[in-house]
Amino acid sequence: ALAEQQNLPQMREAMFRGDKINHTENRAVLHTALRDSGNAEVAASKEKLYRFADRVRGQNKFKSIVNIGIGGSDLGPRLVTESLYPYNDSGMAFHFVSNVDASDIMGALQQCDPATTLFIVASKTFTTQETLANAKAAREWLVRAMGEAAVKNHFVAVSTAIDKAVAFGIAAENIFGFWDWVGGRFSVWSAIGLPVILAVGSKRFEEFLQGARAMDMHFREAPLEQNIPVLLGLLAVWYRNFWSLPCVAVLPYE
Repeated sequence: ALAEQQNLPQMREAMFRGDKINHTENRAVLHTALRDSGNAEVAASKEKLYRFADRVRGQNKFKSIVNIGIGGSDLGPRLVTESLYPYNDSGMAFHFVSNVDASDIMGALQQCDPATTLFIVASKTFTTQETLANAKAAREWLVRAMGEAAVKNHFVAVSTAIDKAVAFGIAAENIFGFWDWVGGRFSVWSAIGLPVILAVGSKRFEEFLQGARAMDMHFREAPLEQNIPVLLGLLAVWYRNFWSLPCVAVLPYE
């Protein structure tokens, strides 16, 4: 009754339709489109990502992948790459750097060989202070060992700021973009998920997207009283707003 009173079914449709329901940023919330195989724009982006990842996985040149990002550009791909470690058949080790404290990037680099390390700089605007500080430190480490020319072969970017990434030394064809309707916390389904694709391969990443698509359709079509995401959301409101219980326990297990 509360869900219906608050117009949840109408809001749900507005989200899938692409209405700007993110009122604080005046944006659409369309991460569901990333899981929809019928979206031509998304399909073209995935094809470019898959082509690149298949090439990297096939070459056996890189032994270490270092993802440099913060917030959603770090947490999503970190979570999924670590969760799917049994399916990592790439032969590569994955490191995630987000803290601006130099010990984070240096701790990762100590486990890497410059000649066999690929860096992913994940920043939509390519201006995020923490990400750029770590990217510059990684760049200096690589250049000291292999020279300036190595940058274009050892760095890729996930960004919409192509000019800034190119100025950093990244080849234009190795810059992967996404859209402003992709919220940070949902961005692992986009090009931000490149570490996941490199780890498990394009076929398994596609299965990952299809699993999410199945849940999208359940959320959109199941009656409210049988709808898993709706019930989880309502339970959170029930405990917090009606029972005044401000804490939540998350108990992950395998």
